[in-house]
Amino acid sequence: MFNPFKTPVVKARTDIKLRKPKMSRFVIFLLNWLGRLYLFLFYGIARICLRGEMDLFHAFKRALAGESRCIIAFRHPNGGEPSLLAWFFLFRLRFLAAMHGVRFSRKAHAIFVYGYDVARWGGWVARFVLPRIGGMPIHHSKIDREGMSRIYDALVNGPYPVAISPEGQVSYSIETVPRLEQGAIRIGFHAAERLNDINSNIPLEILPITIHFRFGSWGRITMELLIRRIEKYTSAGKSREKRKLGFPERMSIARDHVLEVNEKRYQIKTDKSLSCEERLDAIMNAAMQTAESILGVKTEGDFFSRVYTLFQTCWDRIVIPGVDTFRDKTGIERGSADLLAGEAWYASRHVELVNLVWYIKKSEIPTESTPLHQKVEYVQNLWDLISRSVGGAYAERISILPRRVIIQSGLPINLSTRLRDYKNDRKAAVQTALDDLEKAYLDCIDKVNKRE
Repeated sequence: MFNPFKTPVVKARTDIKLRKPKMSRFVIFLLNWLGRLYLFLFYGIARICLRGEMDLFHAFKRALAGESRCIIAFRHPNGGEPSLLAWFFLFRLRFLAAMHGVRFSRKAHAIFVYGYDVARWGGWVARFVLPRIGGMPIHHSKIDREGMSRIYDALVNGPYPVAISPEGQVSYSIETVPRLEQGAIRIGFHAAERLNDINSNIPLEILPITIHFRFGSWGRITMELLIRRIEKYTSAGKSREKRKLGFPERMSIARDHVLEVNEKRYQIKTDKSLSCEERLDAIMNAAMQTAESILGVKTEGDFFSRVYTLFQTCWDRIVIPGVDTFRDKTGIERGSADLLAGEAWYASRHVELVNLVWYIKKSEIPTESTPLHQKVEYVQNLWDLISRSVGGAYAERISILPRRVIIQSGLPINLSTRLRDYKNDRKAAVQTALDDLEKAYLDCIDKVNKRE
């Protein structure tokens, strides 16, 4: 059977240099038109709806006027959220705010924080555009004093809000909040301390934002097409008979086959008495150990520290830090670097599987009565599991185009009013703020579901 997931010829590459973040009027002008075309890949012609708009308008108004500093803490469940929000803030927010009687003192914009890996896999477009709209790169698993200094300077001195995803990466779940990293909260408290030393009247706020998708008849049709594609790759014969089964049965058959293939791949004995989560846990751990074995490293720390370390190791062997040219390398040195890069690419395929499985391992198969948007999410994630089982990555994800995209804003969380607690017990204050942020996200999700 034809395999759409092609194995590339990987060679070591020289280091990627990014220009310092600086706004370019020309690039912003281009994004007004080209940005919408790019968003078509994620959202088609979906109508963008804004909810909780007054909280968003006033948070931007205060920040742009220098009356506060703001971290836009947005959820990142599907991949295209940063692009959507950046375009929406630049070209729609000011107009919508004016319609509600809220006037901004300057053009609306937010400075987005992104991982260095985005510049690597995103190609020349990402490397050209992101710095020119003020985007600030940061390392996940390396000490990055320069990157952190940029973020603090943007927060303390403004004038724009800083957009950070506390999830750290794509989370593959809209209805739940699988995990939140403490980074955004820690950054917020540290910036609030600096602000307090300069001017105690300027608070630092965290504004929670969630993104939701709703699908119509076209979404239902394309979901069925994707299910048939899934069945094509999980069935040795014709899958026409399976179409007579219900949605849960079709998903169960396909999912179980993927589990069995991965268990065979990692030499795990198939035990159907175990739950899906337990089987995926075993696959995830085996894939992690395989990646470590290929790279010759032993990672330490919590689960995501280990994942980020493995990804960083892979990238540092494919795109070699500090190497601007291979002209000063002998042929055997270059060949050795290429070999290490190829091994790193194969290791990263296992890490890609690990990364996805952690997020989806607790996902239950939707029932017939489950809302369409939750079925769509499950089908997309199941296809992702198939693609990563044969060497794919996020690039092979298939996004079903929604009919509507809902941007739901929550109530701002003022970190400056919590500085006394933070000074007394930093760990407890960070955790409390993180818990409040999670509650705000869940409240936003609940508001959207109740209104639909």
